[in-house]
Amino acid sequence: MEIQSHSFVSLFSNPIFLSGTLSIFLAQVIKALLTVLKRRKLQAKEIAFIMLWKTGGMPSSHSALVVSLSASIAFVEGFDSLFIVSFFLSLIVIRDAVGVRRSAGLQSRALNLLGKHVSERLDIPFTPVKEIHGHRWQEAIVGSLLGLVVAVLICWRFIF
Repeated sequence: MEIQSHSFVSLFSNPIFLSGTLSIFLAQVIKALLTVLKRRKLQAKEIAFIMLWKTGGMPSSHSALVVSLSASIAFVEGFDSLFIVSFFLSLIVIRDAVGVRRSAGLQSRALNLLGKHVSERLDIPFTPVKEIHGHRWQEAIVGSLLGLVVAVLICWRFIF
């Protein structure tokens, strides 16, 4: 069955769109719940921030999204060129989330510690750089599994 996109409304019945949207939403909700359980005392504003903007942590919403999209494309469209492009872009996104972004986050944290230390010793102002939070492999794997499960559940009728 081929999906037609003749109107904006059809976007919300597209299993590929629904799968991607639900997977990233669930990943961020799970991330917020785990943060609440860990810290115990969070205000609603902090929880909303985590759900909308927090990067890094368990599970990886990046991994959940791209795996969900790739799997949904495979289930709905088949293993054609679109799936192949989606699959390789997914690998790039996951590798970036685990490798480059995590490394940049560790380096920015070290730079901030060094800047704070120098600032205190020399009594000069220091503006810390933004610390980017990447993912550990475990977080990417759990996010990927979440994305796959969501894709299977959303695309069930296309699979069987």
